[in-house]
Amino acid sequence: MIEIERKFLVLSNDFINESFSQKRIVQGYLSSNPDRTVRIRIKGDKGYLTIKGKSSANGMTRLEWEREISLIDAEALLKICESGIIDKVRYEVKVGQHIYEVDIFSGANEGLVIAEIELESESETFEKPNWLGQEVTNDERYYNAYLSKKPFADW
Repeated sequence: MIEIERKFLVLSNDFINESFSQKRIVQGYLSSNPDRTVRIRIKGDKGYLTIKGKSSANGMTRLEWEREISLIDAEALLKICESGIIDKVRYEVKVGQHIYEVDIFSGANEGLVIAEIELESESETFEKPNWLGQEVTNDERYYNAYLSKKPFADW
């Protein structure tokens, strides 16, 4: 239930050829309050309800609770979300013992590509591929809830 995650900008599209999975994700927020976000997501043909708590001071750790819901329910809930739907394609790439989730954003966030890696501890070491750029873990501008309100195209 505790998520430890680090985020990075991506320098090139080299990860695409290394990926083993690709899915479109559409998501919206019932609440984008940084203390507790409530997200509705459609990933491929499945729906999800996710609640995330406030991030730690370094941005790496927070509570995350997620449950699969029916696609019909997810589609209905997306219609009542706050404005600013996130649309992206997620690639999964195995690097060493970890899996990076690399998101290519579209729509108002076109041009933004972010890689995330989940870890067992904040001090865990991991392999960094050559396409991985600057770390943005503690920069709230790269949180999806923030991007739904202040899209990358407006920066």
